[in-house]
Amino acid sequence: MALTSDHIRDKLRTELAAEYVDVEDTSANRCAASFKVLVVSSQFEGKPLLQRHRMVNTCLAEELKDIHAFEQKTLTPEQWEKQKSK
Repeated sequence: MALTSDHIRDKLRTELAAEYVDVEDTSANRCAASFKVLVVSSQFEGKPLLQRHRMVNTCLAEELKDIHAFEQKTLTPEQWEKQKSK
């Protein structure tokens, strides 16, 4: 299966019950080697940053085998609302 932004977005949305997911292919020629993601999920409530990132990494374990660079930002819905209002 080809690794796409849509595939990553759908998987994160489904497995982490994310209310918002933004996925950007940041590789130079959009070859799906580098991604930047923003995930907003109530499942992150009360969890430290490292645990949130591990949740994302576990969700995308198979995909990360083929990704060269992966940047992630994980927020709770409350943190997301505060950030949007800035």
